[in-house]
Amino acid sequence: MTYLELVNNVLRRIREEEVSSVSSTTYSKMIGDFVNDAKKIVEAAWDWSALRTTLTIQTTDDIFNYVLVGSQDRIKALDVINDTSNCFMTYQTSRWFDNQYMNQEPVKGSPKQYTYNGVDSNGDTQIDVYPKPDKEYIIRFNCVFRNQDLESDTDKLFIPHMAVIHWAVSLAARERGETGGTSTPEYIAIAKQYLSDAIALDAQKHPYETDWYTP
Repeated sequence: MTYLELVNNVLRRIREEEVSSVSSTTYSKMIGDFVNDAKKIVEAAWDWSALRTTLTIQTTDDIFNYVLVGSQDRIKALDVINDTSNCFMTYQTSRWFDNQYMNQEPVKGSPKQYTYNGVDSNGDTQIDVYPKPDKEYIIRFNCVFRNQDLESDTDKLFIPHMAVIHWAVSLAARERGETGGTSTPEYIAIAKQYLSDAIALDAQKHPYETDWYTP
């Protein structure tokens, strides 16, 4: 569903006229802001299948810092794989990395650990790896990548749209104080139900991720 379709869905539900563009009126612009607020709420609620992707890094001999190009600062790593050495990499703290690289001579070889190291000038997430690569290795980041705000009328939403629409309606209802029949708490309850149902439907694709266990 496009950004404009989402905004018009919300406008209809609060008894307002549809618009030809999100930027048509000051009010439709505000509804657009609520749609993006709702998108953030829904995106953060679950690791949606539609947001899962793989980012690839190709290492270079003697270089330990790399950029996840295009990631911005909106990713959550699910697992990290050294595809060349056929092994999962494990996370370590920045303190642990400082000890390996600054308090002793770093080991060179196939990377087995990683940590985050801020963002670059483009806002993309940076990582450090250890041991320091001694040749080219292919590292794959399987991650959840939250999308940037919707801006253009034709920008598309990839997560469940009904949950986003009803969260946006609840935010709009709270702002205006009334909608002619349904209270804000009722709208929020409806939005939570849509979100819960959407998570339950998507979770069946990843059943073991909902299991609680003690390592």
